[in-house]
Amino acid sequence: MDGLDIAALYTSADELPEPPLPGAFPYVRGRDANRDVSRGWLVNEYVVAPDAKTANERIIDALNNGAGAITLQVGAGGVPASGVGRALEGVLVDLAPISLYAGESALDASVQILNVIGSLGQSPMSICLGVSPLTSEFSGRPDVSFVAALEIASRAKERFDTVRAILVDGLAFHNAGAGDAEEIGASIAAGLAYVRALTEVGFDIDAAFRQIEFCFAATDDQFATIAKFRAARQLWARVCEVAGVPELGGVVQRAVTSPAMMTQRDPWVNLLRTTVASFAAGVGGADIVTTLPFDSALAPGALGLPEGFSARLARNLQLILLEESNLGRVMDPGAGSWFLEKLTSDIAEQAWAFFQETEKVGGYQAAFRDGLIRDRIAETKAKRDAAIAKRKIPITGVSEFPNLSEEPLAGRTGSKVARYAQQFESLRDRSDAYLAANGVRPKVFLAPLGPVAEHNTRGMWITNLLAAGGIAVDNPGVTTVEGLRHAATASRSPIAVIVGTDARYAECVEKAVAGLRAAGVKEVLLAGPETAVSEIPEKKRPDGYVTAKINAAAELDRLLTVLGAGANA
Repeated sequence: MDGLDIAALYTSADELPEPPLPGAFPYVRGRDANRDVSRGWLVNEYVVAPDAKTANERIIDALNNGAGAITLQVGAGGVPASGVGRALEGVLVDLAPISLYAGESALDASVQILNVIGSLGQSPMSICLGVSPLTSEFSGRPDVSFVAALEIASRAKERFDTVRAILVDGLAFHNAGAGDAEEIGASIAAGLAYVRALTEVGFDIDAAFRQIEFCFAATDDQFATIAKFRAARQLWARVCEVAGVPELGGVVQRAVTSPAMMTQRDPWVNLLRTTVASFAAGVGGADIVTTLPFDSALAPGALGLPEGFSARLARNLQLILLEESNLGRVMDPGAGSWFLEKLTSDIAEQAWAFFQETEKVGGYQAAFRDGLIRDRIAETKAKRDAAIAKRKIPITGVSEFPNLSEEPLAGRTGSKVARYAQQFESLRDRSDAYLAANGVRPKVFLAPLGPVAEHNTRGMWITNLLAAGGIAVDNPGVTTVEGLRHAATASRSPIAVIVGTDARYAECVEKAVAGLRAAGVKEVLLAGPETAVSEIPEKKRPDGYVTAKINAAAELDRLLTVLGAGANA
């Protein structure tokens, strides 16, 4: 999506100079040379609870069962700010990093947590207050004002070795449709905007940089995700170098598995997506990784599972990667891969170019006001949507290998995430509504020509394609032209699709089209290119052609409308 060229094969001709070891500038290979290899990255648990007592129980349970870091939701939908101290009661914050997701309650919540750690003396600990007004403004998430964020950072400065106030949340850009380079470039620009503002209110450059922490999305594009985290460290290190503090380039990186890649259809496949994403984030050098539950795109309780079941799966997924696959024992295992090093370099170059564009117009805030960032991300989203619609980017269980018989599940409402599967899932919703009203799914008549060995490949392909839009196939099990005419009459479907080989088309399509039209079929389609029937007179040819090059989402939308399943919302 960033317009980078990926070669089919990488050789020693693509080899780049080896980056410095982990812990050394520019931190491509990791920020910490002394990371505990028996622990690896930290497994983060996102805790949401209606009250402090329940939150405390869930935090203790998570830590006792393998989590190594905690993010606590405070305010709307979470613990009241006044309950932060109670929620952290008995928690060894010097062992488990704590971060807040507090939105508009961040000021009060930060006061509470600073009081908690103030009573613990100077024990080393890691606290992120999660204040992110710039990225929250982009995503439309409620947050404190920019001025309040600077005030919170001023309080956090007292414990510069322990507390970071600012979280640059790259998910705001990712969830809007950004590519990897755009997510990094926009995040670096936002991070620099915070640093500039902090220095303007009296922070020295050291203290300003120490207030920043980053969070990026991890997707099931394994190599791109590994390269993204490596490239992001390199670019922030370059910003620190220009500012005169290269030693602060090793910033804390958080990873969250992509909300945009999660599906509401066949949600169990999300376990595979989050496994690859968690693997890639950890291998890419993220310090703290959050794996979203596989049902996070669904309404709470939609699957009828026990409370905490999906969160436990998410946590254990990472624990298996760490403790059974031993992935944390090697730092930057992708180093030296010709492909991965080149991809890291290319993403870094592209992200830096986007960052420079924001600088040319006056920095992050100016680029946000002028629409530069939003417009660029919208272009990328449109490009991705088109690729998904044409099934160039397959979504397993949705646009590929859909389960037409699965029960619809209630989706999570109020989300502003541009999920990749939405356009196909909306088609399935229309099919479900039709099923509820009519007792059957909208269906297309399948007209196979020749023996099974000839028509099976295209028949299976068209069945899979139609199922992606919630359209069933009526396969009569006959292959003669006369038999198909009688079966089409009985089917009463207004649309038929002929399937077979190009050779069989040249021999039988003209008669098949005539027979299907005589049976009352209003639209006859052919699974294959028009060139396969170019010798047939135009008026006797099929009405349309279905190939792998079509916009599948648009065609399925049209077919549903013809079949009476309503218009796309």
